[in-house]
Amino acid sequence: MDWAEKYRPKHLDEILGNAAAVKQMAMWAQNWTTDSAPLLLTGKPGIGKTSAALALARDMGWEVLELNASDARTKAVIERIAGNSATTASLFGASRKMIIIDEADNLEGNADRGGARAIADLLKTAKQPILLIANDAYGVSDSIRRICDSVQFRAIAASTLAKRMKEICVLEQVSCGEDALSEIAGSAAGDMRSAVNMLFGSAAGRKSLSADDVATAQKDERATIFDLVSAVSAGISDERLMKLSRECEEKPDYVVQWVEEAVSQIPDRNRRIRAFRRVSRADVYLGRTMTRQYYTLWRYATSLMTLGVAGETESSGYRPRVMPPSRWKRMATAKKQKTVRRTLSAALAEGYSIPDVQVQAEYIDLLSRVADADPEAFCERHNLDADQLTVLLHDKARAAAAFKAVQKAAKEREMKVKKAAAAKKAEARKKADLEEALKKAEAEAAAAILPKEEEALPAAEEEKPVEKKPAATQATLDFF
Repeated sequence: MDWAEKYRPKHLDEILGNAAAVKQMAMWAQNWTTDSAPLLLTGKPGIGKTSAALALARDMGWEVLELNASDARTKAVIERIAGNSATTASLFGASRKMIIIDEADNLEGNADRGGARAIADLLKTAKQPILLIANDAYGVSDSIRRICDSVQFRAIAASTLAKRMKEICVLEQVSCGEDALSEIAGSAAGDMRSAVNMLFGSAAGRKSLSADDVATAQKDERATIFDLVSAVSAGISDERLMKLSRECEEKPDYVVQWVEEAVSQIPDRNRRIRAFRRVSRADVYLGRTMTRQYYTLWRYATSLMTLGVAGETESSGYRPRVMPPSRWKRMATAKKQKTVRRTLSAALAEGYSIPDVQVQAEYIDLLSRVADADPEAFCERHNLDADQLTVLLHDKARAAAAFKAVQKAAKEREMKVKKAAAAKKAEARKKADLEEALKKAEAEAAAAILPKEEEALPAAEEEKPVEKKPAATQATLDFF
């Protein structure tokens, strides 16, 4: 059995490190009510977020429903599966049902945009505890992140990892030296799952481990895109630069965009032009790779974008700020606007029973004027968000204010309904208590009267002596 799963923590007190996060989760669960905010667990992979969530449910005796990125997380699916679970009790006798939404930062695409809105609506109406898990807090939709209480998980210290590895070695009867444990713990970089997997791979078929036996190549020989792009301008040897390019897990068509962003920061114009020529030529080879399916061309593209660009920045003192390509941000913005417009047309088409294509072609300007006259009423009627309302109003601040006012009014109505329901419930309870008190008083009064009646009964019903009446004499007729 995989050791990472075999030695997964079963209870919260078994979670390594992150004591503050674990305490916050325990307090949340112990004090949970239907008004409690959901929890959002964030942190790098392998540091115990999912294990902590499952351990919390086990400690509390709660049933678990898990929904991750591998599932189809469309609006319909979320409302059918998670929505029903969030408002109904457990079928197995558990006190509550905890819904875990894993990889909440991977909500992408048209379907998942609807999924993000469905999750946000679910969080507002859920009657069961909900816990979301994400590697990147800012990859989670703003509409979701604002509703949740954040719990930050941090990388586990190497000393803590080494201690846990030693405990596993004892349980598996594997002799492991301190140097080997330190090697594994250092290579894992705070990732418990990675450390256990490295130990499992190294110990396969062995009864003892040394530093030489530890298979850390998987972790050591993996370079990030930041390492590679930084090395292009660092003046390192060609051999070292090519080694980094092989160790980087990213594909060349991905790397070339990062290198392009770094090249755009070269201060010297002539050097920048020559470097862009190298990047352009590398892009040509990448295009031929895709059209001809001849992946040997990748090595030429990689050499041009690394060695070629490095030759133009050599001895220039140039050190770029390594950052994601700016084109990604522009593309994401354009994609978001396109999605917003499409979902807006669909919402208006449903509200007015008009085809969405016709809404875009003929009615969008007219509906913009209607929305401009009363943004709050229009937003509430069609259940629009701030982005969709911005498309109609062409004023982001005004749209945000109108959307916020609609949310506030909805919340106030919800509070009124809750208060009315609570008052009705309290009145019914008071009436029931009063009826119960009256019944109790009547029973006590009846119990107090009954003995007196029983005492008076013998005197009232005392038997009187029966007087014997003389038998009636029969009259006879004297005929004689």
